[in-house]
Amino acid sequence: MTLTPAEADKILAENFAPWVQDLGLTTTETGERHAVLRLPWSDRLAREGGGLSGQALLAAADTACVIALSAARGGFAPMTTVQQSSSFQRAVAGQDVLVHARVTKLGRRIAFLDVTLTAEGAEEPAAQAASVYALG
Repeated sequence: MTLTPAEADKILAENFAPWVQDLGLTTTETGERHAVLRLPWSDRLAREGGGLSGQALLAAADTACVIALSAARGGFAPMTTVQQSSSFQRAVAGQDVLVHARVTKLGRRIAFLDVTLTAEGAEEPAAQAASVYALG
């Protein structure tokens, strides 16, 4: 069963805390082992100096991982973030961010993912993350 973007958005609406929902994330693409979410630009998410905050970027990365894993597993099931490491490479100001999460290894109890966050229209990533999840 392939998870559609509409089904992924339903997972976002039903399983995430209100503050995560306030980010305005939407699913633009899903596949067998990946998902792409859009983080819309908001002045509320900017830090001093006008760049999008790292906290917002990492919350978007973590959320995209849940959607990618749900796509890989055929639907949402409980999971827990075990580890997430990030590298911020360039600031994002005034642009939406596309958050590409890809499952690199899916086991029965643990999964590994890579995430690339890119300002819409840019070629180079703004940030990258590597995540590990315990699966329930």
